[in-house]
Amino acid sequence: MRVWPGQPYPLGATWTGLGVNFAIYSANATRVELCLFDSPEATQPSACVPLPEHTDMVWHGYLPDARPGQLYAYRVHGPYEPAAGLRFNPHKFLTDPYAKAIGRTVRWDDSMFGYTVGSPDEDLSLDSRDNGAFAPLAGVIDPSFTWGDDRPPRTPWHKTVIYEMHVKGFTKMHRGIPEAMRGTYEALTTEPALEHLTRLGITAVELMPVHHHAYERPLVERGLSNYWGYNTLSFFAPDLRYSMAGTPDGVVQEFKRMVKALHSAGLEVILDVVYNHTAEGNHLGPTLSLRGVDNTTYYRLMPDDRRHYLDFTGCGNTLNMQSPQVLQLIMDSLRYWVLEMHVDGFRFDLASALARELYEVDRLGAFFDIIHQDPVISQVKLIAEPWDLGAGGYQVGNFPLHWTEWNGKYRDAIRAFWKGDDRGVAEVATRIAGSNDLYEHSGRRPYASVNFITAHDGFTLDDLVSYNDKHNDANGEHNQDGENHNLSWNCGAEGETNDPAILQLREQQKRNLMATMLLSIGVPMISGGDEMGRSQQGNNNAYCQDNELSWTGWNLSLEQQQFLAFTRRLVRFRRSQPVLSRRKYFQGRPIRGEEVKDIYWLDPSGREMTDDMWNAPSAHSLGVLMVGDALDEIDERGRPVRGDTLLLTLNAYHEEVAFALPSIGPRTAWVRFLDTIAARVDEQCFAGGAVYPLQGRSLALFVLRAEPRERTANSTERRR
Repeated sequence: MRVWPGQPYPLGATWTGLGVNFAIYSANATRVELCLFDSPEATQPSACVPLPEHTDMVWHGYLPDARPGQLYAYRVHGPYEPAAGLRFNPHKFLTDPYAKAIGRTVRWDDSMFGYTVGSPDEDLSLDSRDNGAFAPLAGVIDPSFTWGDDRPPRTPWHKTVIYEMHVKGFTKMHRGIPEAMRGTYEALTTEPALEHLTRLGITAVELMPVHHHAYERPLVERGLSNYWGYNTLSFFAPDLRYSMAGTPDGVVQEFKRMVKALHSAGLEVILDVVYNHTAEGNHLGPTLSLRGVDNTTYYRLMPDDRRHYLDFTGCGNTLNMQSPQVLQLIMDSLRYWVLEMHVDGFRFDLASALARELYEVDRLGAFFDIIHQDPVISQVKLIAEPWDLGAGGYQVGNFPLHWTEWNGKYRDAIRAFWKGDDRGVAEVATRIAGSNDLYEHSGRRPYASVNFITAHDGFTLDDLVSYNDKHNDANGEHNQDGENHNLSWNCGAEGETNDPAILQLREQQKRNLMATMLLSIGVPMISGGDEMGRSQQGNNNAYCQDNELSWTGWNLSLEQQQFLAFTRRLVRFRRSQPVLSRRKYFQGRPIRGEEVKDIYWLDPSGREMTDDMWNAPSAHSLGVLMVGDALDEIDERGRPVRGDTLLLTLNAYHEEVAFALPSIGPRTAWVRFLDTIAARVDEQCFAGGAVYPLQGRSLALFVLRAEPRERTANSTERRR
């Protein structure tokens, strides 16, 4: 087989149109062999050839006879000294860290480990068995694709509404999609999928991990799998399991078609990415890729015990953000997904781990500096999950400019309020108004806060109000996994029930939570299926449930249909109201020297809140008057932004509260848009000064309008 010297850049396997250039970085290897496989079923390579050149620690070679579709892996030679952090084992076939596609997934066997499983010396032993029948294989791709007039929607942050979804779970049970397509990238190009997303009104889909990942061996042995995908094997390859074709070229083409279709529907594509750890686990984990390519370069090792790994992720290892090669790997991956795959942004899993220069979280670390200076990545949407599992890892509010964050404090405050906890209303007011206490000090705007009530990790919205305790027995860990919140939502019986009163209260609380999120300042994120009342039967850690427990159901009950209609109406309302998508924080003081303020906080009597009211832990009711013509903002054309004035009234108390509606100027009235006491209420007109009976555990929203010419004596004439 002819092998020419080739080039050290770009890393990975690059099809030139005539042949393929292979390049892989390893600072400590003594020899690197490229091994070619004829098919996914092959148990041994058809050929293994040493890469002939070694330039600046990059091993490289050019195969003029190789073509797209070629499956390959590496054997990397070097010292096996675990105590020194060196874990080279040339008996193991390794996945290219820059593989653009995976042609065969991991097949578990004891030979997948660099040490002899069961040996008394554990990982200090060397396993010399060949794993050619089981190792994952990379695939060469042809990157050409006809994008046509595809262009990013570039929805401004303050107008963004995010929908977190799982590629497979979203469509797997949709009967309107051809069965062979369900659960694939192609399914998201179909009319039923796109129609649901566009009718819902969201502007961006946030895809749970689509980087090709490995299933942990213990899960597979229990008949389970890593459904969520937070166990990355390849940072460049779209997951093969979501492909109809099941081939390296096919999966890349299908992913690109999905992005193009979502863009054509006006939807941005945000990827949930996991750069904090890999699927190789701790020192007793398998040797799949980085561990065998150059362990000391790619992973954080204990300073005084290089056999073991620093673990800020709870997954056994942490990528070494002190290494220039790791930073290059991540940045090359991010640029690839933007430039070649046309995605619009990223949500970084356990982002605090990426900021750890040493042991402490450094929000101005090298990783953030590089991103801010990059002309490609700095221009897309960047979302941090602002915590990890290490000391000091909870960093909500501490990420730098250009970053938005999953606001865990928003989630906790809104949940606590509607549960009826005696925490007062001060924090919930701050969260509804955009959490300026967290973000304004660093110069960030309200849209730095990604507001959410639920996400993939935890209870679904329906389960949140239906279960006080987790029910994770199906995971095979004796219900010990996942957090046990002991929520005590006081919604009646645990789980399923036929009691109409209990069911009504649960639906009401769901409407309260969804409405609060969609009427808060910031960027709302809906967890996929919540808009339809998806349940996981109380499982709050369904990461390993690749089945109907996790998949989105489309056979909707009447209550689910009503909640879907409620959510759609709310999203449309939000997007039509400039005051809810404001780019600046409320000032709470007169604007431009005028007497009118941009926000008023009211007690049920209609008067502004006093210090005593803010500090009362037993307070459970609040009014928020957001003035639509006091935004102090201009639009893209330089014109002042004007919108409706809104009145939001919230009552988390279990009994009715008489809420006085404020009088705002002459000949104006309040039109009720919604009341969460029901899925849909008729619009009704109330004069300023009228008293509204706000029911227990409910929320009502009013829009200020010019007063109708004729009203009944009690000022509650139904709008005609």
